[in-house]
Amino acid sequence: MNGEFSHWQPPKLSYNPRTTMKRKDLVRRYRIANDKKFRLKDIDPADTWKLKSSDHAQQWLEEGVTRLRQLQDLLYAQNQWAVLIILQAMDAAGKDGIIKHVMSGVNPQGCQVYPFKAPSQQELSHDFLWRTTNCLPERGHIGIFNRSYYEEVLVVRVHPDLLAHEKLPLPLVTSELWNERFQDINSFERHLDHSGVVILKFFLHLSKKEQRQRLLARLEQTDKNWKISMADVQERHYWDDYADAYEDMIRHTATEQAPWYVVPANNKWFTRLVVAEVVVDALESLNLKYPELNSAQRKGLAVIRKTLLRNRPRNATAD
Repeated sequence: MNGEFSHWQPPKLSYNPRTTMKRKDLVRRYRIANDKKFRLKDIDPADTWKLKSSDHAQQWLEEGVTRLRQLQDLLYAQNQWAVLIILQAMDAAGKDGIIKHVMSGVNPQGCQVYPFKAPSQQELSHDFLWRTTNCLPERGHIGIFNRSYYEEVLVVRVHPDLLAHEKLPLPLVTSELWNERFQDINSFERHLDHSGVVILKFFLHLSKKEQRQRLLARLEQTDKNWKISMADVQERHYWDDYADAYEDMIRHTATEQAPWYVVPANNKWFTRLVVAEVVVDALESLNLKYPELNSAQRKGLAVIRKTLLRNRPRNATAD
């Protein structure tokens, strides 16, 4: 069934060197790896690089989404690499919008989205990596985690009483717990990297002021009322604690094989552009190709062709 891959190639976008350079600059600007001195204040949530408005970014984003569609087709056909996209952020930062707008052209057959909310009793009865491990993308696929195992060093750290629900042996709950989890995550992601899983981790960096405006806007839109709860408002009281937890998490888990991308999130149009360009850049680096057939497989195609032509009904027109 893969015979067509050796004869057909999708149309290629004409990326000129200037466009490619812009993408590389954009990706590097927000990439964090092995930076123990990283501070969230180093990146402005309202930053839009050299772009002044959504009009400047729209065409670029559309080209990126088109290219992403082509690359995902190659990824699926080659069936060797897998891509794991992790989205972490405070409420209303735009995670759902990223999935909707950036991944809009991707074939659903090769992409799965998993939102991780409060863990179930079954999940709490296992180690903290268990529930997400079951959802890792298979080869040829893109998996998207809307929140992830990183919640275990974020919300659980901000609300340490949640640890009691995880039934950990008391001798293991020490002041080193968070550093130990960072080490476990780094080892886990190194294992995934060695297994052919490309890990793309995004922290959507939203300001507290902008979050307030978005939560208020949800109250004014009846089709968005369901997306807000008192818990969202109460969590704002822990804003500084979350900022500290995110900062420490990024410092300890941003590695060369699994860097963090701290993306300004005050302007949704810019956030989506950055995420799209990072994903395209990562897929481009894999040098994906359609499978090539060997001589035996080509002979098999010839047999299939003869069989189909021989069995065509009389007076039948071409499909």
